[in-house]
Amino acid sequence: FINSLPSMRSTKNTVEAEPHMQHLYEYFNAVLINEVDEEGNSVELGGEFILQPNDHFNNLSVNLSLSVVQVPTNMYNKDSAIVNGVYWSEALNKVFVDNFERDPSLIWQYFGSAKGFFRQYPGIKWKPDEHGVIAFDCRNRKWYIQAATSPKDVVILVDVSGSMKGLRLTIARQTVSSILDTLGDDDFFNIIAYNEELHYVEPCLNGTLVQADVTNKDHFREHLDKLFAQGIGMLDIALTEAFNLLSDFNETGRGSECSQAIMLVTDGAVDTYDAIFAKYNWPDRKVRIFPYLIGRESAFADNLKWMACANKGYFTQISTLADVQENVMEYLHVLSRPKVIDQEHDTVWTEAYIDSTLDDGQGPVLMTTVAMPVFSTKNETRNRGILLGVVGTDVPVSELLKTIPKYKLGIHGYAFAITNNGYILTHPDLRPLVSISFSTIHILYNKLTENGPYYHNNPF
Repeated sequence: FINSLPSMRSTKNTVEAEPHMQHLYEYFNAVLINEVDEEGNSVELGGEFILQPNDHFNNLSVNLSLSVVQVPTNMYNKDSAIVNGVYWSEALNKVFVDNFERDPSLIWQYFGSAKGFFRQYPGIKWKPDEHGVIAFDCRNRKWYIQAATSPKDVVILVDVSGSMKGLRLTIARQTVSSILDTLGDDDFFNIIAYNEELHYVEPCLNGTLVQADVTNKDHFREHLDKLFAQGIGMLDIALTEAFNLLSDFNETGRGSECSQAIMLVTDGAVDTYDAIFAKYNWPDRKVRIFPYLIGRESAFADNLKWMACANKGYFTQISTLADVQENVMEYLHVLSRPKVIDQEHDTVWTEAYIDSTLDDGQGPVLMTTVAMPVFSTKNETRNRGILLGVVGTDVPVSELLKTIPKYKLGIHGYAFAITNNGYILTHPDLRPLVSISFSTIHILYNKLTENGPYYHNNPF
């Protein structure tokens, strides 16, 4: 554990130093390794991959010499950007091995790429669900989001005018849900639907922002199904409300006090609304605008593109449900640019969670993840602020406890640690309550509030 931070810095430096070169080659895909076709030949991107049980990894079959690469099911695993990234990140194999030899207490080490692939050490075979799908996308994980971007206040505006009926509204709902996936505990948000009038998705939270924890995000998702399309879209009213909401909430000092953004989910805009931007956002442009054009038509695309460019945002068009996840991710690259340009290699720690793959003999192991962003250091791209991804490693909470100087605490003294969001990282009385469901393992942990402990159910 003591060496985990130097190990991560070594990993980060290796990735940043690697050149980006186009290269075609076969890599070990985490799902396809050791798979054969009907004729007994190794499948493409598979191949023979030696796996042996290891006590340190709860007798899981792993490869301590090589890492594997996982690509989300919704992405093409031989896309040139994926193959190129996998190629230059292959140098991490030696770094991972050296880190583990230097610090045998290390468990999983990994690199989550901004392109979507996930390199994990030691190598292990991944198994899809009964539908042949692996929904895991490293860019949606808390450790990635916290390391890649600064805390942010976000208002999501959803067009529910009559032109959004049918498939467009379905795509819009999925787009909003995917945006919520990219928000973490350091972020605050609200969702406003608009036509001739404004409709807060959760009326009880009118005029404020809420923390983007799991419970709040799930609650808002349930309300998305209640949206229906009718009337005329009055975007000027919605933009005015969003700017006022962000300004008022920022003045309370309860938000992220960092980045601010308006996510606009619509099938078009009849104006550029420059008068509203001039009144509320210029010249400082503290609020970034990210328009998502829903549908195949591009008649009003120019107005939305102008809004994005004039307010330091990014324009994206989403034509089908299959386009949603990858296109939503684009805004993270924009919000990460200030950190990249300033070379802010902040180290983040997540709250405690359960690693269902490991067992210490007394039950599932409580873990925390430590992660750092990885930036491009090439001179020609440094000013553009290119985020390559995030490196991370898992640290058992028991290892944290070993660093506590108990002899200094006295007979009745004890040490505990909490995150910046009030989640308990380690405490002598922290006991995980595990409930097994079809796809989720839950951990019941305490969240400290001004009024005392608050019990919160967090999906892992």
